[in-house]
Amino acid sequence: MKNNGALVISLDFELIWGVFDTVSIDQKLEYFLNTRTVIPKMLDLFVQENIHATWASVGMLFNKNWQEWRHNKPSNLPHYKNSNLSSYKFGETIELTKYNKLCFAPELIKMINQSKGQEIATHTYSHYYCLEKTQEVKDFGDDLEKAISVSRDMGIELKSLVFPRNQIRKDYLKICYDLGIENVRSNPKSWYWNNTSKSDLSSKIARTADAYINLGKKSYPISELVALENLPLEQKASRFLRPVEGNAILRKLKLDRIKSEMTIAAKSDEVYHLWWHPHNFGEKPVESLIDLSHIIKHYKFLEDKYEFRSLNMLELARTII
Repeated sequence: MKNNGALVISLDFELIWGVFDTVSIDQKLEYFLNTRTVIPKMLDLFVQENIHATWASVGMLFNKNWQEWRHNKPSNLPHYKNSNLSSYKFGETIELTKYNKLCFAPELIKMINQSKGQEIATHTYSHYYCLEKTQEVKDFGDDLEKAISVSRDMGIELKSLVFPRNQIRKDYLKICYDLGIENVRSNPKSWYWNNTSKSDLSSKIARTADAYINLGKKSYPISELVALENLPLEQKASRFLRPVEGNAILRKLKLDRIKSEMTIAAKSDEVYHLWWHPHNFGEKPVESLIDLSHIIKHYKFLEDKYEFRSLNMLELARTII
């Protein structure tokens, strides 16, 4: 049977837990409330057009309130040299405040889980940074075990993982596998994705430019997906869907790049893995959904013409077993 190409979508679902160390929470209140509003609309669009996606969700979002958050602290917390990166330290500063909707979202996770074609994956429990100084392997294992535990309490078995800020540790993959994680998203094979914990200026410029001009092929053959013994399957990302630009020319260039890359993947029976954060739609939710609808419309054209498929990460892994 011919193994047709596939569009794979993964989303890093974090809310404030993914950016608290880089933004002012007061200035982002509306931004994240917009995110909560746009997620059901995104889901409706996915279900309507039969688009499958993986939602890599921070485990802290599974909590209903601060009481549960306190109860679910792992026995070993991350030992970051930079303690300001700790979501536990941050949480203690905003506990019992008006920011609950930025920290907890069990109802949204249930909604996603009940939607056709959607996979709930993990983004670790605490948005864990695997490449930060002085963090330890035991801390990571306890963090991932807690993410698995709170998911199971909701009746969800985690099979896929996305490393926060794409900080992949090859020596941590065995821990993922031993805890039941079958798939992880890995970074594109481009020099400007080599070190995600410390990006130099040239890497940042290249990543930005790559959204608008052709800096190399992004899709890859399904035959490159090879599961190594006792390790999860690494599924390489292709493209980050950047937030809507204020410049109409750049916005069109970005969408044209994505559609062109999808076409190459469909014609070549290859995998094209598109990812973003739901909160990337928080600044301009209406325009963001419009852009997503354009991408999906092009996918439907490719589905009809080349039998291009829409798969989540778990489904893609199942095609090579």
